[in-house]
Amino acid sequence: MPKKMISVVIPCYRSQNTIGQVIERVRATIEKDGRYDHEIICVNDYSPDNVLEVLRDIAKTDDRVRVISLSRNFGQHGALMAGFHYVRGDIVLCLDDDGETPPENMFMLIDKLVEDDYDLVSAKYPSDKRKWYRAIGSKISFAMSSILVGKPKEIELNSFYTFRSYILKEVLRYNNPYPFVHGLILRVTRNMANVEMKRAERLEGESGYTFRKLIRLWLNGFTAFSEKPLRIATYLGVISSIGGFLAAIIVLIKRIQRPDMPVGYASTMIVMLFLFGIMMLTLGMLGEYIGRMYISINNAPQFVVKEEINVREKKDE
Repeated sequence: MPKKMISVVIPCYRSQNTIGQVIERVRATIEKDGRYDHEIICVNDYSPDNVLEVLRDIAKTDDRVRVISLSRNFGQHGALMAGFHYVRGDIVLCLDDDGETPPENMFMLIDKLVEDDYDLVSAKYPSDKRKWYRAIGSKISFAMSSILVGKPKEIELNSFYTFRSYILKEVLRYNNPYPFVHGLILRVTRNMANVEMKRAERLEGESGYTFRKLIRLWLNGFTAFSEKPLRIATYLGVISSIGGFLAAIIVLIKRIQRPDMPVGYASTMIVMLFLFGIMMLTLGMLGEYIGRMYISINNAPQFVVKEEINVREKKDE
């Protein structure tokens, strides 16, 4: 009986000195376990270093390492979507190229997925030693994913996770730009769990996720997978209107009671600034939705593949 296959998908960016170690650790862990066949799909997200050359050399000696090189930088989730199109396995495992997501722990996730009949299992880190803005960003992202996308509140979705291939079929139906993989998965299932483990130290360098890129990722999740921000803007508008109406009545009553009461310039400016702030926030939010709709209508690509190595067939063909 043939073994089931694990498809490991690794987005690669600025990792020329670490990706080789990560791939070797993945291979060693799977071969030591012995229960599964495997393929490793590495997606070069237009990395400015020599990671593509490193991947080419590895692929020459192991045809189970498949390399997809993109024509420009599409971001981590765009790179994941590119890799997903080449997956052939029964179980999909996603991890980082920097060693922070230790491959030696992959079967903690896979065994829970298979034995407890979950659809997705993600790592959960009890302590976070990353930069403050990334730690705070993750907490904000988890909270907003729960509110806006419907993620179970007790679940953390990190970059080290595994899921079943049937979910992948549904995820790949999304052809629009600005993919948000966690949101796509949450459209399919809520049957998910966490496994606690320690986050490993990066083998080298710093994360490519800047504060600006985190903001962009949040916007992808909001505008592509939920109308709730628009609904919140509507509620803010209603509350502001009611507040302004009540304030006007209070001012009118006080003016009648005290005709000599001086007009409050400061309070007027505060109210104006508050209302204009809400208006600009709402207009900006509408602009994000409309702009992304326009780009989607014009069929902007999620990713563009420039080069393939060790690729004989795509799963979706």
